[in-house]
Amino acid sequence: MATMKRIKTAYPGVYFIVGKSKTNNKDEKIYYIRYRKKNREIEEKAGRQFQHDMTPARAATLRAQKIEGKSLPNSDKRKVDAARRFAEQNKWTISKLWAEYKINKPRLKGLTTDQNRFDNYVDPIFGKSAPEELTPKEVDTFRLNLLIKRSPATVKNVLELLRRIINFGVKKNLCHGTNFTIEMPRVENLKTEDLTVQQMKKLLNTIDKEIKSNGYIMAAKMMKLALCTGMRRGEMFRLKWTDINFERKFIRLRDPKGGKDQEVPLNPLAEKIFTSMIRASKFVFPGRGGRMRTDIKKPLQEIRKKAGLPSDFRPLHGCRHVYASMLASSGKVDLYTLQKLMTHKSPQVTQRYAHLRDSALQKASNLAGDIINRAVKKEEADEDY
Repeated sequence: MATMKRIKTAYPGVYFIVGKSKTNNKDEKIYYIRYRKKNREIEEKAGRQFQHDMTPARAATLRAQKIEGKSLPNSDKRKVDAARRFAEQNKWTISKLWAEYKINKPRLKGLTTDQNRFDNYVDPIFGKSAPEELTPKEVDTFRLNLLIKRSPATVKNVLELLRRIINFGVKKNLCHGTNFTIEMPRVENLKTEDLTVQQMKKLLNTIDKEIKSNGYIMAAKMMKLALCTGMRRGEMFRLKWTDINFERKFIRLRDPKGGKDQEVPLNPLAEKIFTSMIRASKFVFPGRGGRMRTDIKKPLQEIRKKAGLPSDFRPLHGCRHVYASMLASSGKVDLYTLQKLMTHKSPQVTQRYAHLRDSALQKASNLAGDIINRAVKKEEADEDY
């Protein structure tokens, strides 16, 4: 039977008792050490013979480290570990901040896309870290590694999401921010789709055929609406019949990309599209069960293929660009007005169409020159006569 008698060893302050092994219930030596620290007599367990591979020599070494302050007493160590566990449990990690962010932003636009970015890129690398724990090196390494696999635009969106989460935590006093600036990759992919006159005619013919043949009617009308109003896909998905004011001739855009609700003119072609539709739901372009639509990709791509448009032409977004390009190249619409019609938050975004307007103005200027030249030639002819 095991005894609890203290048995001295050849090392000062080291002794053991004989207890039972936790694995096989056999006798096992359990080593203890005694020492004085800051006028306090301390006695604590050093470890078990088999479970911790403890020996009198190792126990003596551990005792010396405790006396020299290289290792904390067990009671102090337990307090430190408890404090660390408490801090870990209550630490506002990037993952916790993202969960809190979503609670505080119930109407977050693009939540599905942001959630995918978080799950695929942010969480695996930074999810368990608090913002103040991030270092410039690891964020830069993350950025460079991601650029190898993804486009600069994608990397920028991922890093912007990370920065947005951190800024939210700082604003809510949940955490400290980083002590460095998260650098964004330079993006040179402001794509502006356009169509030739022939491509436009073929697209409109294809759209009309789909409508007449009861084909992809919803997708066809959405493309036509994008062509004549420049509305975004999400704005059309969220559009309700109550948002269309047929008397004032305005369309209310809910949660446009630029921010708060805005209004754009209801032109005759758009009005004709709306009046030709059946009101089967409170949404103008409803999804299943009359609920708000979330996708229409396949029908749009089918129309694009039938119209013979390039594979990289984005049906709705491309039609929106075509709308802006037509107005800019007409020379009759200034960039400020175009910005308002496109509901661009910044004039810098509208600036991408500046070259089209400049070209139209150049043609107008050349026309003025031609008129003057003709007038001069006519005057010279009259003088000769």
